[in-house]
Amino acid sequence: MISNSSLKQWPKTPSAYFLTALFFLVLAGSLALTGCKGKDEGEGAPPPARVIEVHDMNLITIDSKDAGKFPLATAEKIEAPSELNATGAVLPDIAREVPVISLANGRVVDIKARLDDNVKKGQLLLKVQSPDITNAFDTYLKAANDEQLANRAYIRAEDLFKHGAISQSMLEQAEDTEKNAQADLTAAEEQLKTLGVDKKHPSSVMNVYAPISGVIVAQNVTQAAAAGVSLSGSATAFTIADLSRVWIVCDVYENDIPKLQLGQEAKIKVNAWPDRPLTGRISDIGPILDPSLRTAKVRIEVANPGFLKLGMFATATFTSRVKETYAAVPADAVLHLHDRDWVFLPAGGNQFKRTEVHAGRMLSGNRQEILSGLQPGQQVVTNTLLLENAGNQ
Repeated sequence: MISNSSLKQWPKTPSAYFLTALFFLVLAGSLALTGCKGKDEGEGAPPPARVIEVHDMNLITIDSKDAGKFPLATAEKIEAPSELNATGAVLPDIAREVPVISLANGRVVDIKARLDDNVKKGQLLLKVQSPDITNAFDTYLKAANDEQLANRAYIRAEDLFKHGAISQSMLEQAEDTEKNAQADLTAAEEQLKTLGVDKKHPSSVMNVYAPISGVIVAQNVTQAAAAGVSLSGSATAFTIADLSRVWIVCDVYENDIPKLQLGQEAKIKVNAWPDRPLTGRISDIGPILDPSLRTAKVRIEVANPGFLKLGMFATATFTSRVKETYAAVPADAVLHLHDRDWVFLPAGGNQFKRTEVHAGRMLSGNRQEILSGLQPGQQVVTNTLLLENAGNQ
């Protein structure tokens, strides 16, 4: 660094001023280059990425001295019909659902049953006070009076005709009037029967009875509510379902539909009672696919032993008639881990590779079916759990 005393001693000539300016320019350039160099060295490009090799997590290497602890078994070849599992739910058979309708319009004055009740055929469900009954009985009384009057007039006409007092046409007219009166009376009586009214003991209150035995699955009326087929609201007071036979409706993917056919047997298991399997048959394969899921509705009819409830989840298993070739291994050779099935295959030397498979049903002799991921003739480790624990240590 140049001090003030040195500057005072610098020559005052023009050439001296020029040399002074040149000196300071060179000094400023040197400082600038020094600063850039230091900045480049401090903020340079990052070093190249280092590649760290990661070993296959499914590959296990054991000590050669422990190789005898993991014997191998050869996958057998078996032929068995393929199985298809589909999930569904319990639904009522719509052919066994019957609505309960009040044919008389009026107001509900008493309800004898509630939603979810088990009812018997002919059981009283509700009472409806209706002006329709009053009008129907009034019509009946008038028809009865008219018929009596017409009958007496016809009898007199017959007597007068026998004595030549009236003509044939007048007799026929009296007979026609009598027949019309009888028709009106018959219609009025039938109307009372339809409404459930006893003409000898009339009442403005109509009783509504259960048409079938079953469970009330829907209720659309309350106390003092309107009831009847011509009033606003729902005409159906109750819906009774006969649950002695129900439907299991499953979703089956498009690619699996060719494996099914009408009348095919299906084994049913419900989540609530997995140890109580049922048997049903396919009664319908839906003609329309769900556009988003690409599934069709498959309907299975099954007898209800009493514990099936509407809405229960169920699993249906369909067995095809055509046999397919699969591999079978000892059950201990299959490892169930993270909702998947695995086996260990020898990978040369003292190494074993964990391979994912799709395990099927259990077979006799403590064997398990392998649907995919393993071919007959391949070798697998018979004790996968021991090998898995050794690999985790």
